Amino acid sequence: MRLKAKKPGKSPSAFGRLMAYAGRYKALTYLSLILSALSSVLALLPFVCLWRIIREVLEVRPDFSKATGIVRNGWLAVLFAVLAWLVYVGALVCSHGSAFRTAANMKKALMRHIARLPIGFADEMGSGKVRRTVTEMTGSTETLLAHNLPDMAGAITMPVCMVVMLFVYDWRYGIACLVPIALSFAVMMRMAGPAMQEDMRQYQNALERMSNEAVEYVRGVPVVKTFSQTVFSFHRFKASIDDYRDFCMHYTRMMRSSMVGYTVLINSAYVFILGLALFLTRGDNYRMDILLNFLFYVIFTPAIATTMTKVMFMSENDMKVKDAVARMDAILSIQPLPEPEQGREPKGASVELTDVTYRYAPDAPAAVSHLSLKAERNAITAIVGPSGSGKTTVAGLISRFFDPQEGQVLVGGVDARRISKETLMRHVAYVFQDSRLLKRSIADNLRVAKPDATEGEMLEALRKAQCTDIIERLPEGIHTVLGSKGTYLSGGEQQRIAIARAMLKNADIVILDEASAFADPECEAQVQLAFQAMAKGRTVIMIAHRLSTIRNADRIYVLKDGQVEEQGKHDELLSKNGLYAAMWAEYRKSVNWKVGDAA
Repeated sequence: MRLKAKKPGKSPSAFGRLMAYAGRYKALTYLSLILSALSSVLALLPFVCLWRIIREVLEVRPDFSKATGIVRNGWLAVLFAVLAWLVYVGALVCSHGSAFRTAANMKKALMRHIARLPIGFADEMGSGKVRRTVTEMTGSTETLLAHNLPDMAGAITMPVCMVVMLFVYDWRYGIACLVPIALSFAVMMRMAGPAMQEDMRQYQNALERMSNEAVEYVRGVPVVKTFSQTVFSFHRFKASIDDYRDFCMHYTRMMRSSMVGYTVLINSAYVFILGLALFLTRGDNYRMDILLNFLFYVIFTPAIATTMTKVMFMSENDMKVKDAVARMDAILSIQPLPEPEQGREPKGASVELTDVTYRYAPDAPAAVSHLSLKAERNAITAIVGPSGSGKTTVAGLISRFFDPQEGQVLVGGVDARRISKETLMRHVAYVFQDSRLLKRSIADNLRVAKPDATEGEMLEALRKAQCTDIIERLPEGIHTVLGSKGTYLSGGEQQRIAIARAMLKNADIVILDEASAFADPECEAQVQLAFQAMAKGRTVIMIAHRLSTIRNADRIYVLKDGQVEEQGKHDELLSKNGLYAAMWAEYRKSVNWKVGDAA
């Protein structure tokens, strides 16, 4: 499916995008930055108090009774430390309040937009990728706003104050401390510079591929277990894991020397300070002020390493957020299918495809090519064919999951593109191959189709869908909650409930996409009766692999390579001895196959 993206324009910064979602809570973000910066200043004052205590002790030695300011400076150090902590907690309270609201607004905006996109959007992009963008990508922005931004404000404020303090006490020691900072910053930029943004994008791409393939693998677990296969049967899943592993190992090895160099340099300020102290006190040049300043810088330098490490990790998190915002914008830029200004009402329940061509991507082969077929009211129209022949694409075009590039899809004689989404959904019901029921009561599942349905209407729909036996054995009938107290339904039973839901909707057109795929032989007969009941007064279109389910269809279209190869009733097609006859022979062979036949 070709999804149209909005034309790119001048895009605001990632922070600007986040603040747009924060709304009135962005004031809390700015307040958190101010409080965090204030906390950083307060956190430096205990070092000054500690240095004053050491200076007083050295000045009055050996008569320590003259050291009258020790207690006062000690309590001041405690007071400043507590104040720094309290102000920082206040900053986090403000930042978390804004972060949670911003993440919630981003998820709401994404989900509102996704709800407007055609259903085929998730198939093209990958449900795992969409899920990860909505949950994890928006979650990473929460981390930035709640923790990284306040820390960044403090990390920017603290070096400024540190530089002032470094040069206030002794400019020579200040320079000695700045040398390892400058060297470590150069190494840091090699790791966290612009080149890392591309590495971050590749890392997130690898995670998304693995997430997508994991979802597909989980969906295929029943097949894996049935045929005693392993994860290696899903080559793409294993390949995505291998790609992720290879990228992480390559990146780790590439960053190893830089990380070691950074760690050594940022923690080597002691070496420079000690070297300078030895140089300044060489020979008989021993002075108390040099020793006092040396002690101050020895106490102070651990804060340098902590601050620089925060800066490094914050730059990495900032790249994650930029990538997250870009991925979110990639979804938001996808345009929903155009809606008509004046929607038209279908006249009747016929469905007709005239010379329809559709490609899922501009450079992809046509899924259907110049295809024409027609389905009428009070009839069952079946669409069969080999895998990849375009069966499900036809169903998606009728439901307007996507629009054809050429030709028309007529619903009730009206081009589907001229019918509003609400009107089309009112006239079309879709039963998927793997119908998912909510873990609610049967009644709740049915009311998804008709919220105001009465209990009598629901029971009638269940009766027509051959679900009476299911309801009779449930402890509380249609009010039984699925999944509670061991109440579960088989795949075929779930399909019958889904058919009842489609009947309750009372749509003129019903599309059954492999609706009997999970029905066992005993259940299949009941599903067939449900199909027959559904056809009365409606247009029923069946997509089927199990050919026994469409033997009684009024018209069967046999597709091959996106075109109609044959059409007619079951017996007519068999007499032609063409593709349908070959498919029927293969189907009968598979049905009659026994374990002993393999010997």
